[in-house]
Amino acid sequence: MSSTRKFFGTDGVRGKVGAGKMTPELVLKLGWAAGRVLSRTGTKKVLIGKDTRISGYMFESALEAGLSAAGLNVMLMGPMPTPAVAYLTRTFRAEAGIVISASHNPYYDNGIKFFSSTGSKLDDALELEIEAELAKPLACVESHQLGKVSRINDAAGRYIEYCKGNFPADQTLEGLKMVVDCAHGATYHIAPNVFRELGAEVIVIGDKPNGTNINDQVGATSMATICETVLANGADLGIALDGDGDRIMMVNRHGDVIDGDQILYILAKDALNRGVLKGGVVGTQMSNLGLELALKALDIPFKRSKVGDRYVMEMLAAEGWRIGGENSGHIINLDHCTTGDGIVAGIQVLAAMCRNQMTLEQLAAPITLLPQVLVNVRFEGAQDPLQAAEVKAAVVTVEQALGERGRVLLRKSGTEPLIRVMVEGDDQARVKQHADYIATAVNHAVA
Repeated sequence: MSSTRKFFGTDGVRGKVGAGKMTPELVLKLGWAAGRVLSRTGTKKVLIGKDTRISGYMFESALEAGLSAAGLNVMLMGPMPTPAVAYLTRTFRAEAGIVISASHNPYYDNGIKFFSSTGSKLDDALELEIEAELAKPLACVESHQLGKVSRINDAAGRYIEYCKGNFPADQTLEGLKMVVDCAHGATYHIAPNVFRELGAEVIVIGDKPNGTNINDQVGATSMATICETVLANGADLGIALDGDGDRIMMVNRHGDVIDGDQILYILAKDALNRGVLKGGVVGTQMSNLGLELALKALDIPFKRSKVGDRYVMEMLAAEGWRIGGENSGHIINLDHCTTGDGIVAGIQVLAAMCRNQMTLEQLAAPITLLPQVLVNVRFEGAQDPLQAAEVKAAVVTVEQALGERGRVLLRKSGTEPLIRVMVEGDDQARVKQHADYIATAVNHAVA
């Protein structure tokens, strides 16, 4: 079997709706191919959830038809966060879970993500098997073998109770005023209820999805609105989720953003204090040097994986550790869930606040993040700008200027046609100049 991936990226299949990988025809075939692979053993039952993109209806129908043609029964959940699909796939003993979402991307993109029966991302071998089936002609099983379709009407309620179960039974959020930003995405009917039922006073934004406003000026990738809302309402903190609910960013009462690196630090230190930290923490190449230094001060080991939550998971498994994530807000704690879960990560931070009787800014105070600038350069075509002599020379120049108090990282995005240029150092203005200098070299290389 070929190891070359034509369809699957670092987080499933993703692209612009109506073009390339994300056409109704290809998603129909993808459902059939996945069904062929997944129907070889087990219950022949697959769950499908989606975010709030208008194209979700179309792709849900296409997947449903393809899976049924392969002989699998389908259980529809409607709009549900990605981690909810992972959780419910386990509890329903399903063969797999499928999420129709492009996560933090705009509404005109969409994607298909798969979870195994254990609630984890599919391993490489299964993805390659599905790719191999995609190359074959579509063939329908006999009529008596066709899959049936049903709907899980209480999916949201089940997941709400699961989320609440991650908060200590002897604690309450009564007296806490918080803003919850649902990014007009899949958590709009879940996250506010979770935090209200735990006792908090909740001010909600980003809870009016219309099919095209997902992640639009709201959510974990657009923090200005929630920062303003926290300050305007005198809230104690804010929690911003992304379109499919697997990312979280937070805001303290002063309107300062608390990112994924700071959240990782808070969770790791809290686990250390309670004597339940197993090993160390996994970050990525994008994790701020400040996180590494703050964890080192606590004698907590730290390792970097490639960018992408699947690579964080792989390194956690290899090390036998439990806590890892990305500065973008993918937070994984394997003591609580099998994948990144924004709501559950937020609950864990709130639990640490309650246990320690500390504010969010107090919990985050020991970690000092170094200025880090990320510049995205659009990249199309077969050429590899990272191999261009001009780009390599620019990187060397910047690395020499930064010395030991900074880092440079260039990488291709696994989900979008972008080259990501990251520069980190002590001085914000100089870091920005360095990042722009390298980005200009990349632009020249792709021109």
